[in-house]
Amino acid sequence: MKTRRLGRNGPVVSAIGLGCMPMSQSYGRPDEAGGLETIHRALDLGVTFLDTADVYGPFTNEELVGRAIRGRRDSAFLATKCGFIPGANGPMRVDGSPEHIRSACDESRRRLGVGTIDLYYLHRVDPRTPIETSVRAMSGLVAEGKVRYLGLSEVSAKTLRRAHAVHPITAVQSEYSLWTRDPEDGVLPACRELGVGFVPFSPLGRGFFSGRVRTLEGLPEDDFRRGVPRFHADNLAANVARVDRLAAVARAKGCTTAQLALAWLLAQGEDIVPIPGTKRRQYLEENAAAADLVLSPPELKQVEEAFPKGAAAGERYSPQSFSLVDR
Repeated sequence: MKTRRLGRNGPVVSAIGLGCMPMSQSYGRPDEAGGLETIHRALDLGVTFLDTADVYGPFTNEELVGRAIRGRRDSAFLATKCGFIPGANGPMRVDGSPEHIRSACDESRRRLGVGTIDLYYLHRVDPRTPIETSVRAMSGLVAEGKVRYLGLSEVSAKTLRRAHAVHPITAVQSEYSLWTRDPEDGVLPACRELGVGFVPFSPLGRGFFSGRVRTLEGLPEDDFRRGVPRFHADNLAANVARVDRLAAVARAKGCTTAQLALAWLLAQGEDIVPIPGTKRRQYLEENAAAADLVLSPPELKQVEEAFPKGAAAGERYSPQSFSLVDR
């Protein structure tokens, strides 16, 4: 597996990481056995950058990752997140207070079974807590040796600059793919200005660029995608027509559509480290192989023509989910 440096002064990680959330929630039934096998295979392949969060499960995905890396801690670069509070019978809320950050970090370390978390993100910005206050608390965790590097998720360029002035931010994690290119217009240029690495989550459009999701039929009733506007009726039909054009480019290249989408993302800059999520070994291996796929300038142009910026039909989040994004 090729490697990349996460940020100007950050750690070296695998060029493609592994998002572990699908092993525990959002995309069908949790699969602990499959998840353990997939993580073990990832480490064997050199996919060392593992991404989880306390809220995934909730609170079970970190335990799964912790079991998977037992005895192999030195082979894994662990990223987890804090800040989301799941509602018992209502919507999620965000808590970026120093008290919550400190307690959440200790709980994550306990579930993961590690003394130090490699990369600790604030999952969302708490509108009630100044970002400076949240990052100052996270900086204290670094000073105590509980965390090595700090990150932020789904933040604006303005918020990133304010946070970076308090303590160096190593990585920003946001949705970025062929059908979600919002970061190009704000936070990605700010990352490059500040020397912050960029970690795209959902780089395959929540599985859309696999080419296997053409209707909602067959998806579990509680599948997260059923609430995403891009997967609704006319929007999905329009997006499928686009991905079919992309599939033709992939066939000519001799790769899968998912691999083409990942290779395009990797070609956007050496500072980009995508973390496609899966609970299946087969898809992990397919995704990992994309790190070796090189697209020529004419091929990159073909990809852009097949799925140009702004071509996606529908929003990437529901209004409720968007309300938690710092814009």
